[in-house]
Amino acid sequence: MLAGTNWLVFSEKFFLKGPTVNQQQLTQMRTGKGFIAALDQSGGSTPKALKLYGVDESSYSNEDEMFDVIHAMRSRMVMSPAFTGNRVLAAILFEGTMDRSIDGVGSAEYLWSRKQVIAILKVDKGLADEADGVQLMKPMPELDALLAKARANGIFGTKMRSVIKVANAKGISEVVAQQFAVGRQILAGGLVPIIEPEVDINSPSKKEAEVLLKAALLKELDAQPADQPVMLKLTLPEDDNFYLDLVKHPSVLRVVALSGGYSRDDANTKLSKNNGVIASFSRALTEGLSAQQSDTEFNAALDSAIASIYAASNT
Repeated sequence: MLAGTNWLVFSEKFFLKGPTVNQQQLTQMRTGKGFIAALDQSGGSTPKALKLYGVDESSYSNEDEMFDVIHAMRSRMVMSPAFTGNRVLAAILFEGTMDRSIDGVGSAEYLWSRKQVIAILKVDKGLADEADGVQLMKPMPELDALLAKARANGIFGTKMRSVIKVANAKGISEVVAQQFAVGRQILAGGLVPIIEPEVDINSPSKKEAEVLLKAALLKELDAQPADQPVMLKLTLPEDDNFYLDLVKHPSVLRVVALSGGYSRDDANTKLSKNNGVIASFSRALTEGLSAQQSDTEFNAALDSAIASIYAASNT
């Protein structure tokens, strides 16, 4: 967490320059209890997410219809009485979700004005082919325009994902360098970046990859001004509290964990053993939700999921 002096500098010298800065959101993200809901499935992951929700591919005939269906799913979650800023600090949105409305209100505006949930936008355009044991992000030539659009929609921060398959020092160094280069572009655009170098949970050298990743992250963070901190989204580590140095680093606003394919129970168990790290779960959050459930059943299942993830995040 940021020290008090650094936090004052951060608020006054950096974020007050931004046209859409919300100091309440900034404080909530830094000190609030709860977790981040990852609702940002894009084209490649949407069919699987819908199938788990009980919606088969035969239910839609093209991509536009598919995104309409998953927006209805996300809207149902966000509009549920279980989904509020008391336990859900923020939600990560796909661009198509940001462009749509919920209950007649822009999605990001609805999240904050009705639920007190901060809106974050997924900005990456997918992954490049694997090389040196990693998958870098594809180029983002229109990022500046997307950042301006995000600010206009009331977005607080961004999220972008790379993947680490094996413990390859060269590849991991390239992943982290790319993430921070883009992250600094996002900071210059007035938003807070979530840097996400995911380590594949099925990697045969996961623990070794985490050692290399932490070293590379610390090197970049030590060069990052404390008045322009970033957030980190990381795979739950093999060793408990392995990322505690990152949690405490003055250039880190928050460290969040992805579920990465773990079941909710497994993800919560692992998360609860990593002090200061909060969840940013996607599949683990929606596990057990179904399009066939009544609203009463759906809300009860979502409430149970949120309660368990909230508890695991506050350790």
